[in-house]
Amino acid sequence: MSVSEFRRKKLLYVFNVFFDVNQSGTIERKDFELAIEKICHLRGWKPGDKKNTETHEIMIKIWDGLRKRADSNKDGQVSVEEWVSMWNDYAQNPSAALKWQQLYCQFMFQLEDASADGTIDCDEFTTVCSSYGIDPQECKMAFSKMAKGRNSVSWEEFQELWKEYFSTEDPNAAGNFIFGRTSF
Repeated sequence: MSVSEFRRKKLLYVFNVFFDVNQSGTIERKDFELAIEKICHLRGWKPGDKKNTETHEIMIKIWDGLRKRADSNKDGQVSVEEWVSMWNDYAQNPSAALKWQQLYCQFMFQLEDASADGTIDCDEFTTVCSSYGIDPQECKMAFSKMAKGRNSVSWEEFQELWKEYFSTEDPNAAGNFIFGRTSF
């Protein structure tokens, strides 16, 4: 099954903004190392801190899972086509997400839930998404659409929005906004 232009744009957005940190055109371990530094700096977690260590361990598990599943030619990198193909497989049955995909979803939720109260509010969401270069006003608009006008998003809701992001063809679906963008 081929990927629609709309879903391809969403997948490339996540690839380029959240994964290909060094902008090399592929995802490799170095991107994850750079992402770890960025995340820990954003949160003020110094080397040796428990949260810094946890972030490193989780992100490397995510990389290992991604590499094992998506790096079909075994060159140590995930190309755009390998990325799109993997998420297209996911879209066929989002309930059967791979372990690394579940771990990444949980990691993003916990990263955005800075207060650790089990929900993400607009300020928490905007802080994380804007740290990836997205305009804070756009982040706030995206949050409003994602949260359907409510003040927060729970873990249960986030999981459903996540599945929707990677599988829906509906441009107006709330899940399309979980990465801070309002259009593709």
